[in-house]
Amino acid sequence: MFSGLSAFPLTPMDESGLDETAYIRLIERLATAGIDSIGALGSTGSYAYLTHAERLRTAQLAVKHAGDVPVIVGIGALRTRDVQALAEQAQKAGASAVLLAPVSYQKLTADEVFGLYEAVTRDLSVPLCVYDNPYTTHFEFSDELHGRIAQLPNVGSIKIPAVPADLDAARARVDRLRALIPVNVTIGVSGDASAVTGLNAGCDAWYSVIGGLLPDLAVAITRAAQAGNWQEAARLSEKLRPLWTLFGNHGSLRVVAAMAELLNVVSRPCLPLPLKALEGNDRKIVATLLKELELER
Repeated sequence: MFSGLSAFPLTPMDESGLDETAYIRLIERLATAGIDSIGALGSTGSYAYLTHAERLRTAQLAVKHAGDVPVIVGIGALRTRDVQALAEQAQKAGASAVLLAPVSYQKLTADEVFGLYEAVTRDLSVPLCVYDNPYTTHFEFSDELHGRIAQLPNVGSIKIPAVPADLDAARARVDRLRALIPVNVTIGVSGDASAVTGLNAGCDAWYSVIGGLLPDLAVAITRAAQAGNWQEAARLSEKLRPLWTLFGNHGSLRVVAAMAELLNVVSRPCLPLPLKALEGNDRKIVATLLKELELER
């Protein structure tokens, strides 16, 4: 579950609520694509914008329609008591694991973050993936803090940000972290543009945004990397270079939302306000890219 390809789909919605039909369609696409796990209610799934009831329904639908594919459910929230309630809710919904980022309004200290994970893991009956995402949380994990948290019960994986582009530097970064965590805790890379480098550097998993919408492409990249065919994995990733550039310029969520709308996989709009998918000229660029990659429908 915490290795290979973990695909993180959108949670399509408008101001009237969750688009259950579109969400089921996304989940079923993933379930038949040969991925290793589904990451429901990650950042791409807009978890921070949903009510507890909406999050429960989303988790239930993901588990119900994922078939035999394990579902990892995001449980991040501002208060520890809410995270604990969401963890219990996810477990009752049938989640195989949970994903937790240290969400905050006030900037958190390392001790506060450790206390959050200590409190949440104490009562878990499923594994937890530590979500290290400074882009959204504005909290910087140290490797030493990761090492402390990884010793807690039920911690199964660490989802790290993009690794350095230089392979030697990426390997050094992964090796530093690996030396501080138990052997049973895996390391997964996020930041899709650096996925191949991360896997080549020793990461066990790719926690993928694009995998949630275009799973076949992400599976092909992952399997090539797992087979040690780094040239093929890099070639496939390089085909998506314009997409990685858009991710860097606009944030992956807005880009993937526009792609999903253009592919008619979801209705427009598909993000909770005030978030919006790309519009105007940027949207035209996405449409052109889909055509060039022969991904349009």
